[in-house]
Amino acid sequence: MISEDRYCIDVLDQISATTRALQAVALELLDDHISHCVANAVKQGGPEKDEKIAEASAAIARLVRS
Repeated sequence: MISEDRYCIDVLDQISATTRALQAVALELLDDHISHCVANAVKQGGPEKDEKIAEASAAIARLVRS
């Protein structure tokens, strides 16, 4: 769009829409990760449990900051 010299607001609208779509995908992936990987690690216990919880927490923090 930029190379086509499109109106700036149109470009910004597309960037905003793309950002929202990527955030929705990220939330879906995070939900799936927690539902499967983290839940299984918690059931099994041990050090992997703490590792998966910390990993999910860090991913949530990154999403909140973005």
